[in-house]
Formats: sequence, structure tokens, C-alpha cells
Amino acid sequence: MPASNTEGGRIFREAWIAGVRKHYPGEPKPGYVAAWEDTPDWERASAAAVYSQVLAFLTITAGQAAKLTRTQKGQFIAACWTGQIHRHFSDPKPSYVANWDELPAWQQETDADIFERIEQDHVAGD
Repeated sequence: MPASNTEGGRIFREAWIAGVRKHYPGEPKPGYVAAWEDTPDWERASAAAVYSQVLAFLTITAGQAAKLTRTQKGQFIAACWTGQIHRHFSDPKPSYVANWDELPAWQQETDADIFERIEQDHVAGD
């Protein structure tokens, strides 16, 4: 059974926080690890939207998206998130919409972790 929009957003956020705690060098900025309740509305909506996009991708490929490389999984998350940034900000900071190869390694790893967490939920739900 698929997660509700809010549940999906929370799962995305939990995976983001876990990834930041695992991959970020040093102490992360407080906003990077803020609880769901302390996350801005636009960010909660974006997390839910990207969660839904990954679920749809996994569904429409009949689960075969699991064969993507870890890098491809992270790139999918990054592209979907960038779309959300453009949706919510008319003139975003360049770092918010950076290309994959411009993202720091910790963020690339975290994005891949997020995809894999959603993938685990999808498989468990089948």
C-alpha cells in the first residue's frame, strides 16, 4: 500500500537526515537535520512530491528501475528536487539548482540513499 503524501514526505525527510548524518563531513547545518515539523512548508511539499515521483518511476518500470546504478538513482532524486526548487523559487540560488557533477559528494550519496530508501518501501509494499 503506497504511503500517503505526508507519510511519503516524512520518509523522504528521514532518509535525507540519515544520509546527511552518515555522509556530511563534520557538523551539518541545523536546517539540514531539522525535524519534519520544523521544515518549511515548501520543503515538506517538495519532499512529498519527489517521493511520489520515485514511486511512480518504480511502478511504471515494473520495479526495473532498481537496476539503475547508485549514481543514476542519486541523479534521479537530484533532478526531481531541482524541478521542485524551480517550482517554488522564481530565481533560485545557483547552488540550489547545481548540476549533478557540481554537487558535493555527501549530497550525491545522500540522494542515492533516499532513492534506495523509497525503493525499499516500494518492494515491501508489493
